[in-house]
Amino acid sequence: MGSFIVHNDTLQLTREQGFPTELVLEKHRKNPFTKDDFSGKIFAFKDKPDIRNYQTVPVRNFLVENIDGKWLYWGLVHILEVTHDYEKKTTAGKFKIISIYPPEDMEKAFDLIDQRPDMKFPLD
Repeated sequence: MGSFIVHNDTLQLTREQGFPTELVLEKHRKNPFTKDDFSGKIFAFKDKPDIRNYQTVPVRNFLVENIDGKWLYWGLVHILEVTHDYEKKTTAGKFKIISIYPPEDMEKAFDLIDQRPDMKFPLD
């Protein structure tokens, strides 16, 4: 008896789960995105395994792209809405981007926040 709930400070998504299609590393390197590029835009995510809760506004969550099991830290988001499917044991929701790291800081963000070498997306 009981429940299993995961509490996250990181919204880690694959493209299939709803990582923003606008965020493309090659484009970001050529002409860096800023939070202003996403002002007023709301993104949706779906099919996160497990029942998850996230930090609530005004507290930030890290935005991470999961690329074949490797994590690329993009910036910060506010989670606006969370929906749980208790039968499928999945979480969905909505978020807005509040900060985008400059390309030169993306690797630094991983090194400061995560530090699991096997999870680090290679930026070389």
